[in-house]
Amino acid sequence: MLWLVIALTLFIIQILTILVGEFRRPAKAMAWLFILFLIPVIGFVMYYFLAKEYTQRKKVKRNGLRLVNDIRHLGKKQHSADFQPEEDRLRGWRHEPRLFSLLNNIPGALITMHNEVRVLTDAAAAYPAMLAAMEQAKGHIHFEFYTIRNDGIGRQFHELLIRKAQEGVKVRCIFDGIGSYQLDSRFVQELKQAGCEVYFFLPAVIAFFDKRMNYRNHRKIVVIDGVRGFLGGINIGDEYLGANPKLGYWRDTHLELEGDAVYSLQYTFLTDWMFVSGKRLADSEFFPEHDCAGRKPVQIISSGPDAHWDAVLEMFFASITAAKRRIYITTPYFIPDPSITMGLKTAAISGVDVRIIFPQKADSRIVNYASLSYLEELMQAGVRFYAYQKGFIHAKVLLIDNLLASVGSANMDLRSFYNNFELNAVFFDKETIHRLETDFILDLKESREVKLGTFEKRSRWQKGKEVIARLLSPLF
Repeated sequence: MLWLVIALTLFIIQILTILVGEFRRPAKAMAWLFILFLIPVIGFVMYYFLAKEYTQRKKVKRNGLRLVNDIRHLGKKQHSADFQPEEDRLRGWRHEPRLFSLLNNIPGALITMHNEVRVLTDAAAAYPAMLAAMEQAKGHIHFEFYTIRNDGIGRQFHELLIRKAQEGVKVRCIFDGIGSYQLDSRFVQELKQAGCEVYFFLPAVIAFFDKRMNYRNHRKIVVIDGVRGFLGGINIGDEYLGANPKLGYWRDTHLELEGDAVYSLQYTFLTDWMFVSGKRLADSEFFPEHDCAGRKPVQIISSGPDAHWDAVLEMFFASITAAKRRIYITTPYFIPDPSITMGLKTAAISGVDVRIIFPQKADSRIVNYASLSYLEELMQAGVRFYAYQKGFIHAKVLLIDNLLASVGSANMDLRSFYNNFELNAVFFDKETIHRLETDFILDLKESREVKLGTFEKRSRWQKGKEVIARLLSPLF
């Protein structure tokens, strides 16, 4: 009888721990309670290592703030002049002052005014552009990816990084410990032997014993000599070139930047570098003067557990609620925060044209089921969904009227909003917005619209899988 009382007491303590730890996110608390009731002891062990957000996020934030403060002065060139809205380049400033005020007040995310932007619509365009830019490096290459594979394209980057290091270029690499866990030691050792510095963000073995293992670095950054940079949704692997027979053609969106915005990319990389290596890089070579004549406004927004607030989520929400005419979204995973769900429903009911493209083919079955669980309530409000048919669409794009566009690493899902280190770029110029709109229209032509009447007729078994996946979605 005593053992039963002890077991019950421990179980109640576990329940209270979850309720207190996740009181800000009831959906996540319910998901963990479901796991706890299903597998009591194992469930709590999983919670201890994969969640602990209430205490652990504060610890990560303190560490992150300390690192950022150590190198904050390196980004002074970003802040050399106060931001002044220019009517010809920020047309929406007077019409949406609250939105632009919010964007302009995001810590460390200045709207830079002198940039050139090149949109790269898939890996077939992005990889040659990155390789060509890296080939021209004279001083340093900063190379950060969630996933890099030892395959055909991975070896091309591998060989180039080795050669540039042997030429005297400083090569610094950051790979995520989970996203790149399959990378063999020889691949990494050859980079190091050539003079490249390589670090993993919370390596898989360490992460298993670290309560921060659920926080992953999902960013994709390349910075060359501090004057040219890349970011977006593309990792390094043959599947991005369509080599995965299950998924086929891989549609993605990546960006090449020149100008002031590269300072923001560099700033983010240096912050991550201090996190993984403990090394403080304080050389002016990382923020050189540039001769970019472009005049496109660009804002780089980073978010993660080390930030004061969930900046990418705030940007998405503020942009969606500011829309007057259209909201176009492309995302491979659609598991929105309740605020995003309400914003989309309200916009659609108000007459805004809301369209969302997501993949017909899924690379994660449970995530796909969770995504489908949101469609019915949103379609009932007037949101239109399109399933991409040509292959797998992995682009992460948001278009709001002719006001702004966002491209980056952040998916429209809970993990990107709360757990991952993400990086997005926001654009305000007509040319870039029009280019991304053109790509969206082309993707619509390769997609099948999901009709509410047909979707409502799916089987109870299908609906049941969606319910379970949605319940568990805060955990993955």
